[in-house]
Amino acid sequence: MNITSRIAGVAAAAALTAAFASAPALAYDGTNCKEPGVCWEAKPGYPEKSKIAGSKYDPKHDPKQVSKQSDSIKQMEERNKKRADNFSKTGRFQYDVSKISD
Repeated sequence: MNITSRIAGVAAAAALTAAFASAPALAYDGTNCKEPGVCWEAKPGYPEKSKIAGSKYDPKHDPKQVSKQSDSIKQMEERNKKRADNFSKTGRFQYDVSKISD
């Protein structure tokens, strides 16, 4: 590779770097921006925050489904406690909790 092609490559890399550095300045800035670059606007027909509850946009989560994760975390913590207690007693780590005798 000769020196001219190396210089051309460095110049091209510098030009690309400068172009990408100015890209945020070219971001969509809408008509109702809270601050530069924060220009999200809801689609027409989307209700205001106060109108979401009870509308078709309300997620209406099932309490049983929501509690599943907290229940599984409690079960995981119980298993980990059994594993840690067994390790402190025996000095060996046993992953399978069913193999740990109480």
